[in-house]
Amino acid sequence: ASRGAGAVLNDRRIRIAERKDLEGAMVHTGFPPRERARASAQLKCVDALLVQAEDVRRTGSAALDLAYVACGRADAYFEAGVKAWDIAAGVLLVREAGGRVCDYKGATPPRMDNMGPETQQIVAGNIKISDALQKVIVNTGYAREFDAKF
Repeated sequence: ASRGAGAVLNDRRIRIAERKDLEGAMVHTGFPPRERARASAQLKCVDALLVQAEDVRRTGSAALDLAYVACGRADAYFEAGVKAWDIAAGVLLVREAGGRVCDYKGATPPRMDNMGPETQQIVAGNIKISDALQKVIVNTGYAREFDAKF
């Protein structure tokens, strides 16, 4: 992917999934490695998602999760505690594949070259899925656990 030129996989243009709501959605997440005190809040969020979505999965790689969202293999992704270098390439992929990237409260992150190394929050997917996911994150109280750094 390159800015303004779209994203490709094996010489084919990729696009994010077009799912309209969380029902049937495949949601990926990660658990912040140094944020164990907030694990119960995230598990509450995951529990709420399991009622609405098809499944919630963890690959252990923010870059892979974002690539899956970009090519439609996952419908959405959220995580806190990632660093700019964990998500920079994936954010470009998602955006170039037609997706939205925001923080837990809906703010759009700055360009990656302006982002510092501080801990980030990220929600990625199409506009409808990312809005729905963001609402679950806020309604379960998980968003309050972190100050937005974007």
